[in-house]
Amino acid sequence: MTTVHVFDPAMCCSTGVCGPSVDPQLARFSADLEWLARQGVAVERFNLAQQPGAFVADDTVKAALESKGEAGLPLGKVNGEVKSSGDYPSREQLAAWAGVGTPAASLYTEAVAELVAIGAAIAANCEPCFKFHFDKARKLGVSREDMSRAVATAQMVKDAPAKAIQELAQRHLSREAGPTDEPKTKSSGCCGPSSKSESSAKTSGCC
Repeated sequence: MTTVHVFDPAMCCSTGVCGPSVDPQLARFSADLEWLARQGVAVERFNLAQQPGAFVADDTVKAALESKGEAGLPLGKVNGEVKSSGDYPSREQLAAWAGVGTPAASLYTEAVAELVAIGAAIAANCEPCFKFHFDKARKLGVSREDMSRAVATAQMVKDAPAKAIQELAQRHLSREAGPTDEPKTKSSGCCGPSSKSESSAKTSGCC
């Protein structure tokens, strides 16, 4: 199994989200390592502030600290071989070093997710949902035109079954009622008893 060891400089944590503001580089790298682990790669990180013993125990890392100080960190090793020093590699670099392929870029971006949510809000007649996701989409730079298209698409999907049931009702209501129109077998509802033994049971509604 491929192993990746990352030796971080001294910090409170490696996620990049625990300080006064988000560190996008750390957050990105943490996500990249999580992705790498899902590909079957053994990943382990060491923090100089919390795990100094790991830095002393590794001769390569110890030598880097002695020659460069913390400027040599972060230091990344793949299967024991130093691959990077002084910066965080990209996902593409990690994938190449670990021998795994990078996934194709996903079309399901944050902006697309908000357009889907706007459509769902229209389908559900949820005003708070629409306002919330409209604001998020606007902050992400989604155009009003794209939001309008999402609303129109959702409305078409929503209107289709409503139109179908109205047409069904009109077809039935337009018939002239007569003795021959009565079905031979009476049903007490659309979800009522289906077997003869259950036909005597009464129900007051469709379900």
